[in-house]
Amino acid sequence: MRIGIDFGTSYSAAGAVVNGELQLIRFGADQQFRTTVFFPQRLPDLSEFELTDAMFDEIQKLVGEFRRDQSRLHAQLRARREEALKRPEPQRTAELGMIPSPRVRGDAELERDARALVRRRWAAEEMRKAMLEGVDLQRALYGEEAVDAFIDGSAGQLVVSPKSMLGYKLESRARDTLLGIATHLLRHIRLTASEQLGSEVRAAILGRPVRFRSSMKEAGGVQALEILTDAAYAAGFDEVEFLEEPAAAAYGYHAQTQRPRRTLILDIGGGTTDMALADVGGAGAAPVVHDSWGEPVGGTDVDIELSMRGVMPLFGKGVTSTPVHRYYEASAVQDLQRQARFRETSFEHVQAPYGERLETLKGAGHTVRLNRVVERAKISLSDVHHVTLELDFIEAGLCAPIDAAGLSDAARPFLYQLRTLMERARDELEAPPETIYLTGGMSRSPYVPLLAKEIFPDAELVAGNASLGVVTGLAHAAAGQGIVRRKMLQQNP
Repeated sequence: MRIGIDFGTSYSAAGAVVNGELQLIRFGADQQFRTTVFFPQRLPDLSEFELTDAMFDEIQKLVGEFRRDQSRLHAQLRARREEALKRPEPQRTAELGMIPSPRVRGDAELERDARALVRRRWAAEEMRKAMLEGVDLQRALYGEEAVDAFIDGSAGQLVVSPKSMLGYKLESRARDTLLGIATHLLRHIRLTASEQLGSEVRAAILGRPVRFRSSMKEAGGVQALEILTDAAYAAGFDEVEFLEEPAAAAYGYHAQTQRPRRTLILDIGGGTTDMALADVGGAGAAPVVHDSWGEPVGGTDVDIELSMRGVMPLFGKGVTSTPVHRYYEASAVQDLQRQARFRETSFEHVQAPYGERLETLKGAGHTVRLNRVVERAKISLSDVHHVTLELDFIEAGLCAPIDAAGLSDAARPFLYQLRTLMERARDELEAPPETIYLTGGMSRSPYVPLLAKEIFPDAELVAGNASLGVVTGLAHAAAGQGIVRRKMLQQNP
């Protein structure tokens, strides 16, 4: 059995085509999981979780709190709307545009969220009881459960986005550690897929960016593929190949459309932005990929900029003499070395209240929690005009209001690089594409299709599945549906 694996910077997924039907692997309740792993000192078996009477009472209490919070929020929004209606134009329209439309969560959804929270608290409490020394590499948590356990103060090591470190210069010990982490993630995927597919999975096609994030240029990409290949074999795979991610997305789009189309694939993920020109659709068994382009920038860069511009002034950025790079170190949770340097720095000399806030931010799990809050704000601002980040874990009542204009400002460096990449592709094309196929998490951002339409005004925009476009294509490629042109599909190094 051969599967496709999207080993992503932010999220990972896997799938296979079985008897002509696409089957995406489920990780818990979802078809993907955050590419984050937590190695606790001792991790309980999560299958041992049983709902006690006390836990049931806690769930009912939480449902009541959630319901009250929802009612309070709706009342606040109604009050804001009533006040806005009293304003003269154009102030009235501007204020109404900044008020989000509330979403009503029913009792079943509230109870589901409460039950999940109780379960996460149980897992975190069990881990806090662990007294064994060292990190248990065999009993890891993945995805959101990994982040929750770390934020809750459990003893162990959290690694966020290991893919983003594969192309950087590594000492031998750091390389071995990263290899071990990638091995555990790929083994988790392989075993989960084997169980759900009812067949031992021993072969895979892994997605790869056109260009890895790297401090060593092309050598960094070679190193990244070497580490992933070694990790895949150590995880129990007997065969591994790599397919550039925009070419994989072309496979997915090819399987969905009948009419032949000259298509520019635009795949924007957490860590990289990739493009490929492909002929998709028609009677062929596989798309034909003509060329590809890529830059190692993505959604995590926007997260960091949004944190730097919208949140870090609350910690003294631009106010105190604290060097700017300290705030960057705090924001870049994917970079273990920067995070370590931030935690090792003393801010006791920084004027109040900023020094105390920075010292609190150094606490276990706080930079990761801040990153999660910022990422959710970025996603929300695709649908609403204004959000407020609550930072009570730093200081009671501390809030960071951010609006859509603030997000646009934070996205400007990323959009400049995206524009440069798209213009380069446009200038190299012999003929413009008929269609632009958008996939990757950042394709949801409203400014991405606007820019694509500006650069390619005559092309039809097709919004693919932002989360699963690449893994769908990898699953079809793994089923042996043809080989794309050029060196898009590469044997293991």
